Amino acid sequence: MTLTQKRILILFIIIVVAAVLGRLAFRAVLNFLLGGTMFGGNFL
Repeated sequence: MTLTQKRILILFIIIVVAAVLGRLAFRAVLNFLLGGTMFGGNFL
């Protein structure tokens, strides 16, 4: 595995992790604004 391939692989992993964390943060903000629970449950 060359250095370029390692860089591309690491970059891809970072992008995937950032996307997952970004979605979780977005859901947390929406749930906070709407007064809901983080993972399912009732909104009221």
